[in-house]
Amino acid sequence: MSLSTFQSMFLPVLAGLILLTIGFNKRENNSGVLMMWLGMLSILGIMVWKILEKLH
Repeated sequence: MSLSTFQSMFLPVLAGLILLTIGFNKRENNSGVLMMWLGMLSILGIMVWKILEKLH
């Protein structure tokens, strides 16, 4: 089963947004802050990757 380009980008973005949502709800704990960091880094990483892919 091969994933389309949309699906291959949608799943990591969705995972990052879920991490942000759960992390924001648990922001009083260190684990919540870590989840927010991971969510932001994953979404930022995907954006940078796609920009560099378009420039190459």
